[in-house]
Amino acid sequence: MSSTLHTKVAIIGSGPAAHTAAIYLSRAELQPILYEGMMAGGTAPGGQLTTTTEVENYPGFPAGITGPDLMDAMKAQSEKFGTKIFTETITRLDLQSKPFRLWREYDDGEGDAPAHTADAVIIATGANARRLDLKGEETYWQNGISACAVCDGAVPIFRNKHLVVIGGGDSAAEEALFLTKYGSKVTVLVRKDKLRASKAMANRLLSHEKVEVKFNTEGVEVLGENKPRGLMTQLRVKNNQTGEEETLDANGLFYAVGHDPATSLVKGQLDLDEEGYLKTQPGTSYTSLPGVFAAGDVQDKRYRQAITSAGSGCIAALEAEKYLAELEGPDETTSPEQDSEVKKGNLDGADNAPEYRSNPLL
Repeated sequence: MSSTLHTKVAIIGSGPAAHTAAIYLSRAELQPILYEGMMAGGTAPGGQLTTTTEVENYPGFPAGITGPDLMDAMKAQSEKFGTKIFTETITRLDLQSKPFRLWREYDDGEGDAPAHTADAVIIATGANARRLDLKGEETYWQNGISACAVCDGAVPIFRNKHLVVIGGGDSAAEEALFLTKYGSKVTVLVRKDKLRASKAMANRLLSHEKVEVKFNTEGVEVLGENKPRGLMTQLRVKNNQTGEEETLDANGLFYAVGHDPATSLVKGQLDLDEEGYLKTQPGTSYTSLPGVFAAGDVQDKRYRQAITSAGSGCIAALEAEKYLAELEGPDETTSPEQDSEVKKGNLDGADNAPEYRSNPLL
């Protein structure tokens, strides 16, 4: 390998968005490089799904599939079509020059010139669910504790059981109301003396017959079965005003205290919203800089599902492909009239369907 490695498109990330983008780009013979990271953000290659057990809502798996197995399959598919995968973390990214420059955590020193460059970059670094570091959290994570009710709420261990949600905003209210479909009762722990959720959402939550809201209350310790893969059975909580503690019989605990998007790599170079998520034009992967695209949870603070991440990875790949095609100029095998029709998306074929649009964020 030469000292400098250049690729047409680099993908930073390792979840469904990253691998879907890689699959599309490699099938288009663009030979993408994917940097899956080495415990980037404290998460193994594969992203948040590597911390999930059963995945029952990803299409194509009627019997369900584990999160790690799903990500292993996506990685194998990426490699099958020619994606080169580096198990390295990109710690520095220069988007101010062309080609874009990337520094790796272990192989590129602070003062070194970058060994890798790319004409286009897809940012798919995801977002990490905030944890509370309760006693017993590590023991019962994904054995009763989850950070996604929509992802995990329907699995058998939670059905007809007492479930607990921690949080006081709209997300917590939505998660709790969703869980009422499956749990026998849902208790919401709110650290303050009122909900931060919108009035309409708060009213829905407080009036639901299956929901109990405990204000000024925090989780203290998760208790459960003392055996391998043992399940959570209780949660010890404390009133932060009186100091009084009680133990709730509960088989599920769901955190709804927010996510932290992994955008430190591009902070100051790309436009972020007030919560730190990458800004993209709605319905596209366009960031504020031509040639840089965003996909998955790093730009999606609403849905955060494997299937929506995969879809956004597809969008990013198609738009990156169009961007690279425009850099190279019109296809010499077509007439000017045909090339115009391709850009308009009027020719038959999936590869010609997406129209490359100017970026309105600029």
